[in-house]
Amino acid sequence: MNRRKAITLLGGAAAGWPVAARAQQPTMPVVGLLRSTPAAPFAALVAALRQGLGDEGFVEGRNLTIEQRYADNQLDRLPGLAADLVRQQVSVIVGNVGAVAAARAITSTIPIVFVTGEDPVKSGLVATLNRPEANLTGVTFFGGSQLNAKQLELLHDLISKTTMFAVLGDKNYPAFEAGLPVMETAGRALGLQMVVVKTSSEHEFEGAFAKIVEAGAGAVLVSGSPFFTSQRRGLVALAARHAIPAIYDQRDFVVDGGLISYSASFTGAYRQAGTYVGKILKGAKPSELPVLQPTTFELLLNLKTAKALGLTVPPGILVAADEVIE
Repeated sequence: MNRRKAITLLGGAAAGWPVAARAQQPTMPVVGLLRSTPAAPFAALVAALRQGLGDEGFVEGRNLTIEQRYADNQLDRLPGLAADLVRQQVSVIVGNVGAVAAARAITSTIPIVFVTGEDPVKSGLVATLNRPEANLTGVTFFGGSQLNAKQLELLHDLISKTTMFAVLGDKNYPAFEAGLPVMETAGRALGLQMVVVKTSSEHEFEGAFAKIVEAGAGAVLVSGSPFFTSQRRGLVALAARHAIPAIYDQRDFVVDGGLISYSASFTGAYRQAGTYVGKILKGAKPSELPVLQPTTFELLLNLKTAKALGLTVPPGILVAADEVIE
């Protein structure tokens, strides 16, 4: 074979290499993140999800793409957003309980990883925690009604002279209604009178706090919901304006000026979800991954807010607090 012919043959083979190489390269997996809330208040959750994915060797932009969709608290948008992710043939969908319910109604094949503050068995996401069925698994941080009895107890310890308590609930969050009997039972056990005030939009917050004041409530438990967490600054500001001590289900409320919170770690749950997504991308099936439950809970106290309310914090709460903001 002469030199010119050999060069021509090599050149022709080289021209085919990029096409062949591209054909052999695996498609970069796409993870769909779907939430019922706005995006802005939850940037820390996305960062935590990325951390969990990183624990499994997946880095956005390098070997993974994340498509984010937010319903901005307009729950009727969730089915359309979920359908959009399904059309894009994402590898996994991860989201909060409302978003996951919408995704589950559309696909039974794409793996779904949920993050919920409620009991996923009672809410119908899975039949059992140890052996989730079909295409769902996830993480629960039990941030809502599961901890309301403990939250009432802590608030009562902090405001021991008050016997009239209010509970502020999200009427569009089914878990609130489901957990209300537990709260009422816990209140009676503590010798409390309780007024329940429900709201469904930020435009109703002013009226809700007016009802709490009119009822003579000396403290309020703000029950957990994705909507309330997305509106936490407004709720904290109203509690401060009316000088009503309040306990919340997420630490971010206290960081933003709220009085006290008791919950498992929200960001920790999303990091665990990211780990599960990574395992699924490596080949694990959702049914092989038990629903993860919290093992530790955190108590946060804003001492500056307590002083502004004229409260003397009992030593027991100060000692028990995992973090005190001054």
